[in-house]
Amino acid sequence: MGISSSLNAGVMGLAVNAVKLGTISDNIANSQTYGYKRAESEFADMVLRQTSGDYSAGGVRAMTYRDAGAQGSLVTTANSTDISISGRGMLPVTDVGGINASPNDRSLMLASTGSFFTDEQGYLRTLSGLYLMGWPADINGNVASPPRDSATALEPVRVNLNQFAAAPTTQIQLGVNLPATETEAGAAGTAFDLPIEYFDTLGRSQTLNVEFTPVVPGSGSSNEWNVNIYDEAGNPAVAIASFNVTFDTSVSGGGSVASITPGAGATYDGATGNLTINTASSPIDIYVGTAGVPSPLTQLSGSFAPLSVTKDGAPIGNLSSVEIDERGFLQAIYETGFRRTIYQVPVADVPNFKGLNAVGNSAFTVTQDSGDVYFWDAGDGPAGLTIGFALTESTTDIASELTDLIQTQRAYSSNAKIIQTVDEMLQETTDIIR
Repeated sequence: MGISSSLNAGVMGLAVNAVKLGTISDNIANSQTYGYKRAESEFADMVLRQTSGDYSAGGVRAMTYRDAGAQGSLVTTANSTDISISGRGMLPVTDVGGINASPNDRSLMLASTGSFFTDEQGYLRTLSGLYLMGWPADINGNVASPPRDSATALEPVRVNLNQFAAAPTTQIQLGVNLPATETEAGAAGTAFDLPIEYFDTLGRSQTLNVEFTPVVPGSGSSNEWNVNIYDEAGNPAVAIASFNVTFDTSVSGGGSVASITPGAGATYDGATGNLTINTASSPIDIYVGTAGVPSPLTQLSGSFAPLSVTKDGAPIGNLSSVEIDERGFLQAIYETGFRRTIYQVPVADVPNFKGLNAVGNSAFTVTQDSGDVYFWDAGDGPAGLTIGFALTESTTDIASELTDLIQTQRAYSSNAKIIQTVDEMLQETTDIIR
């Protein structure tokens, strides 16, 4: 038993070192492959039942796996849709069959990085055929609360559905200084006009005309103004809203708003300082300030000066690029500068990354050994951040692999020497019998 078991052990030694050589070859060959996870081999002894005074060599067996959870170095690129994970987790992807498959039949794969581009159908995919998946956002850029332990709410990211976009104006800040001298007795009472551009629900540029008329008293100073708002998109001769504003001229007030009295067509919220009006297309909140706090609308001894009139919204624009932020929100950026969230790309996490099954193209599938997948928001819990303009390098260390290569070669030669020795011993035994 001793000689024959030694022969078996030597043969098994050759086999496992051949496996080790295979993993080393793969690692060296993919040292420049983005997202590649190093293959590793571990050896385990096989012990046969022993009796006193007798020994049988059990040999060795090899176990291989890929350390899918290892983090490679990040390299900066010029492509906004080169996406990587900085930290723990992987990106959800699918294959070409997943485009038209139902959510329950769509294949789920995981990748640590990907150089994505927009294909002819508008999907974000890699050259190797991996399609990025995410949770879709609504028209306002909000993502619902999808299930975290299932991929059924994920869908392939498609950006050409958002080729054109516009955002209506919903908020205007009225940062204007009104001349204090105009509310004093004897002033001319001249009205001041302020045109403000806004965008309607179709992305068209419209104009609000805000007319400030001072209240001129018989004596002293009124510190009061009547304001009428006209909408050029409707009947420009009729005011759609009005309000009255009085300013505080005390030492502590310093020309800030003392009171706002809304007129016809306007409602005022004293807590937020917003005056709500209805334009021809949609309501707009105009921030005019509130009593007791610094306000954008002031009355100081100076000229009429619209110092900080700002608004949100954007006209219709053509899609120019797509970017992802650290929280996984994929944003469409339009030529007008407007940004809209179109998807949220989650970060997939499993209990045991070494249990994932490698399926090629630096992608993996979930197995029983890896445990169930859970989808985190990027940066939450154990999940890392999503990084655009970056790719993850291979986890292969060439120096370490070459060292392992030399050791494997020597181990292989040593096992071959065992077989040669056993062969010589058996030959001698045969010669004795003869």
